[in-house]
Amino acid sequence: MVKSAYIHIPFCKSKCHYCSFVSFNKLGLKDDYIKALLKEIDYYYKGELLDTIYFGGGTPSTLELQDFSKIFEKLKPEPTAEITMELNPEGVNYDYMRELFDLGVNRISLGCQTFNDEILKQINRRHNSQQVIEAVKTSQHAGFENISLDFIYGLPNQTPEMFYSDLKQAIDLGVQHISLYGLKIEEGCYFFNHMPQNLPDDDLQADMYLGAIELLTSNEFEHYEVSNFSRPNYNSRHNLNYWNNEEYYGFGVAAHGYQNGIRYGNIETIEEYLNNPIQHKEEKLITPQERLEEEIFLGFREMKGIMVSKINRKYGIDFEQKYKNILNKYIELKLIQKTPNGYSLTPNGILVSNVILADFLEDK
Repeated sequence: MVKSAYIHIPFCKSKCHYCSFVSFNKLGLKDDYIKALLKEIDYYYKGELLDTIYFGGGTPSTLELQDFSKIFEKLKPEPTAEITMELNPEGVNYDYMRELFDLGVNRISLGCQTFNDEILKQINRRHNSQQVIEAVKTSQHAGFENISLDFIYGLPNQTPEMFYSDLKQAIDLGVQHISLYGLKIEEGCYFFNHMPQNLPDDDLQADMYLGAIELLTSNEFEHYEVSNFSRPNYNSRHNLNYWNNEEYYGFGVAAHGYQNGIRYGNIETIEEYLNNPIQHKEEKLITPQERLEEEIFLGFREMKGIMVSKINRKYGIDFEQKYKNILNKYIELKLIQKTPNGYSLTPNGILVSNVILADFLEDK
């Protein structure tokens, strides 16, 4: 049974230079978009009690509270559901946050990226460092006790010392969750055609990541997934649903979902979505072999790693026998380690995880 829903709000007032996500500066289409979104939810949602709901973007806080009220009227969250809202720091004020809290939102994810104002300008963020600090404090004052900050490392002109200073500031603000993403410049973003100068190289970016693990874990943050750290009992339940390879709804333009063994993606242009919000752009039935590969790929993203007994039971295989050569190879290289229940990547293994996982995917 599906217990999670992702809802994509595609509006942004401007595009960050590193961003290749599907978002549009077309706020005039907001009302039509909400109507189309509600139509899609009506068509696909079967009324299950949802354990997690996640509003991502884009910038969900471009919507009014009445827009969210309409969406919440359609969905049935569990009494203890985790309901997350992504926001940009400049969009935070007390009244808005308090109304979100009263509506049932109980987890906030703020896109900080860095506290360095010069770098924020260079990557075309709309906020400054002081606005992040105020956004966290305002959210706390409005009642939120589960706040996450996103950071990017490997930014132009960024040194390891700058990055660690950002993380120390986040710890001092008392947030419960921190997500770290290495800068990736992909087709579709401004930087792809206007490559910035003074980017940290891959080795330095790797050092920044390893240093961040040490800094955060020594400050009582659990490193529970490749990019994610939390204080005890504040893991993102919604994201764990993805990494545990469970099913979920994806609503909205460009959203992806997974139901009845089928992975699907929605139309990626807003005008087409408005014309037909119930038409999926693509659907793919996942074969048993592909499901096994996904289970391995996603399981290795979690720091606890993969559980051998679960995989053997679920897929009717002997995991250790089937992948014996790969496991031995990477254990010897100290990139995979044995755990009480299975296997996990070591910190150095995380840095080359794409190479390791490609070996598992090729081993039929």
